[in-house]
Amino acid sequence: MNNSVNVETTVSKEDFASLLDEFMGTDKGLQGTVVNGTIVAIDDDSVTIDVGLKSEGRIALREFGANADLKVGDKVDVFVDKYEDKDGQVVLSREKARREEAWGELEKSLEKGEQVIGTIFGRVKGGFTVDLNGAVAFLPGSQIDVRPIRDVTPLIGVAQPFQILKMDKLRGNIVVSRRAVLEESRSEQRSEIIKNLSEGQVVDGVVKNITDYGAFIDLGGVDGLLHVTDISWKRINHPSEALSVGQNVKVQIIKFNPDTQRISLGMKQLETDPWEGVDAKYPVGTHLKGRITNITDYGAFVELDQGIEGLVHVSEMSWTKKNIHPSKLVSTSEEVDVVVLDVDQSKRRISLGIKQCQENPWKAFADTHKVGDVIEGEIRNITEFGLFLGLNSEIDGMIHMSDLSWDKPGEEAIKEYKKGQTIQAKILDIDVEKERVSLGVKQLTQDPFEGAASDIKKGDVVTAIVSGIEESGISVEVNGLKGFIKKTDLAKDRSEQKPDRFAVGEKVDAKVTSLDAKNHKITLSIKAREIDEEKQAMAEFGSTDSGASLGDILGAALKNAKKAKTQKEETAEEKPAKKKTTKKKATEDAKEEEKADEATEEKAE
Repeated sequence: MNNSVNVETTVSKEDFASLLDEFMGTDKGLQGTVVNGTIVAIDDDSVTIDVGLKSEGRIALREFGANADLKVGDKVDVFVDKYEDKDGQVVLSREKARREEAWGELEKSLEKGEQVIGTIFGRVKGGFTVDLNGAVAFLPGSQIDVRPIRDVTPLIGVAQPFQILKMDKLRGNIVVSRRAVLEESRSEQRSEIIKNLSEGQVVDGVVKNITDYGAFIDLGGVDGLLHVTDISWKRINHPSEALSVGQNVKVQIIKFNPDTQRISLGMKQLETDPWEGVDAKYPVGTHLKGRITNITDYGAFVELDQGIEGLVHVSEMSWTKKNIHPSKLVSTSEEVDVVVLDVDQSKRRISLGIKQCQENPWKAFADTHKVGDVIEGEIRNITEFGLFLGLNSEIDGMIHMSDLSWDKPGEEAIKEYKKGQTIQAKILDIDVEKERVSLGVKQLTQDPFEGAASDIKKGDVVTAIVSGIEESGISVEVNGLKGFIKKTDLAKDRSEQKPDRFAVGEKVDAKVTSLDAKNHKITLSIKAREIDEEKQAMAEFGSTDSGASLGDILGAALKNAKKAKTQKEETAEEKPAKKKTTKKKATEDAKEEEKADEATEEKAE
């Protein structure tokens, strides 16, 4: 019979740690500290170190560095990571020992604000890794230099100073800056450089940054602006066409303000100004060859020489192609023939023309045609104001709608034509400077107004037939011509100035006040006729100053006018061989007239 005794023993973590410390031969808390150990063995890939514990620890040889000079018996500081691993050995670390040592020194440097020496040894996302004597720090890309650097290869593996920005031992994070070190040294140089700067001075610099309007140049601690217009005498659309970041340049100080410390720089000022004597070099009328450098909405720039450009305005590109973008006529880098139209050296402007190197089709047309010629052409376009007729393969002539018909309004006459139709027209005017040829269709026939109005002149009293009644007056016809009598000209008496007292077809006598040959219209006035008759009566039969009343004068004039009219009608009816009136008959007529006058006077009284 086997007797077994089950003894249940409970051991706490603290008791186990105490037992382990007792077994390992050390005090509690040795784990996680740096201790001094002795090298007892060295093989191909590891170093065995005795740190005074019951077991020894092994450290990879690479942790001591590639050129470490180690031998048995040397004392080294190591970090106790664990009491034992799976093989029962103490886990030691040389790197962690160095890191612990380095962290202590780095914390002191951070407190004092001192710089530390480190080496960039790797690239990570957003920056680089730096070895600070065993401690690994992060160097952000923005903190590597005061200006962007494209190639950092020369900086890798080189021991150099850094400034610690922050440390977090719990997380094991260290952030350093190389830029802060450079700025500190540059600030000391800046004041010294500014003291020695002056306008006109030529200095060396490095392109620090490029923008749309220019480039910032580092003059060794102080920055200056090199505007895009001061980079070169020739046209530059963007500074990147001539400069690149990190490029060494020689510049001149154009303007310097000691108070604001603003510095304006120039590169082209170091070269000879190509615009000097340009007016003598390119006189007006000179034919040249140039290269298109830039095309805009309003024209194209042509390079005539290094640093000298002229503008060909879009209106000077073609004789016939109007309202078209310059890019449809020329292209960048194309070589073109140009003529100098104007030179303004003070404003650095040269006006050029391309079309002047070609034959002017308007002048060529004027040399072979004259006003009054009849031509034939195809209708190329119809607009709201007229027709465009093709004169040749390049130019058109215009027929205004008012020149289409003598008797129809332009709006109606233009409807009778179609695009592509071939018609004849007469040349009315040729203006080479304005590039216009005016044509007319109605001018192919005689103006009917001229024939109808040949017997009518201004001031004549004519018989008109009422053709229409309007609120503003009446429309009439005179010998087939259209006329109009305004409401205020219908009668001298304002109470009689009523258009509705007339009827269509009624005949009226009126005075011609104007003849509008252009619009084929006659303006008449009944009122003017009545005023003229009254004045004539006053002149023939006396005035009221002699004692006669106005009624007497007008009555006599009316009777006389009636008699003259009757005699005229009788004369028209009688034969040419009419017998002469006898003396007795004449006496009787005279007596009758006296009786009529007496009756008129009694009536007037």
